[in-house]
Amino acid sequence: MAASYAVEDVLKEMLDTLGVSYSKIVKSDMAGQTIYSIETDDARRLIGMHGDTIQAIDMLVKKIVEKRAPLPAGEEAPMFLVDVNDYRTKQIRDIQTKALMMAERARSFQYDVELTPMSAYERLIVHTTLQDAPNVKTESQGEGRNRRVVIKYSAE
Repeated sequence: MAASYAVEDVLKEMLDTLGVSYSKIVKSDMAGQTIYSIETDDARRLIGMHGDTIQAIDMLVKKIVEKRAPLPAGEEAPMFLVDVNDYRTKQIRDIQTKALMMAERARSFQYDVELTPMSAYERLIVHTTLQDAPNVKTESQGEGRNRRVVIKYSAE
């Protein structure tokens, strides 16, 4: 069974078990990974406070998919994200926009720009967004919850 069908099947089973109605699950690609977005009128229930519930659903779906379709040795699990009504997609776009703006600031003023602390996933989005950007390099600095991305001006 292809991974995308497994993800959609697991999501449908989970939503049915939770008694959450949904109109469809849309598969798209963004920021280097596949996104499965659930379209529903019950978004608040699935997203939760500060996105906690959707993050938990995302983690559970990944674990279930891994369990049902074990990968051959040495093969990495496919990268995907579970979203609800484009909640996380909008967050990704906001992070990308902020990263591009701050990179432009670093280039214009020729100095390093330090972003606010971010989760590992958010830092990955910044690094991926700016990996081919001219005259800037990105680096993560700090520890734990204070870990952040620094966009460094580079004359190269």
